Amino acid sequence: MGATLAMLLITAVVVVCTAVPAAAATGGSGGISINGVNGTPSDSITTLLGITVLSVAPALLLMMTSFTKIFVVLALTRNALSLPSIPPNQVLAGLSLFLTLFIMWPVLADINQAAVTPFTAGQIDFGQAFDAAQQPLREWMLHVTREDDIALMHRAAGMDNPEGPDGIPLYTLIPAFMLSELRAAFVIGFIVFVPFLIIDLVVSSALMSMGMMMLPPVMISLPFKILLFLLVDGWGLVITSLVQSYRGAT
Repeated sequence: MGATLAMLLITAVVVVCTAVPAAAATGGSGGISINGVNGTPSDSITTLLGITVLSVAPALLLMMTSFTKIFVVLALTRNALSLPSIPPNQVLAGLSLFLTLFIMWPVLADINQAAVTPFTAGQIDFGQAFDAAQQPLREWMLHVTREDDIALMHRAAGMDNPEGPDGIPLYTLIPAFMLSELRAAFVIGFIVFVPFLIIDLVVSSALMSMGMMMLPPVMISLPFKILLFLLVDGWGLVITSLVQSYRGAT
């Protein structure tokens, strides 16, 4: 966090140092102008906005995309296989990131068309671009968020239930969206756990009936779990279920 703030401060200083001479050279009053040629944003402002977006990108990725749900489901699947560190977290995070880009690509394309391209072309200002960028993401989150979770957040904030989707503020929509995503992730994880739990119960009963109580059941059940997972194409089923859970949202 400290390094990010320092980088933002340095970038702000660069913006000021480049904007003031530019204004003086054009005969201005010495004020800072954020526009470049033909009303388009200057390179310094674009750089500052880019660094700002990169600094908050991890939070946006966790709170406003499908990343959290995908990562939780993949982690629960790994635990159901009794493999706490295989695949490693880096692999699960990378797979979750690319699946998130795959699912969110239509939303990102709409944001680019409605906000980023007009802003860089100088057709709208930053405030208008920010408002335009919210709408595609807002509609996507509303489509996958449960009404009960939205009502829960409004009750927690001491607010009346909104009359329609347009009356839901972002500060209640985002936590409601995260609650819905976590609930859906645990539902999918429970379904994944059931067949492997049955294998554990069968193996434990068989070992107890043979008097082999000192042998850890995990050593015997693990190969059967992996074999079952491979036979049913487990990773393909899990990823297909995750992608289909967002069908119609984009």
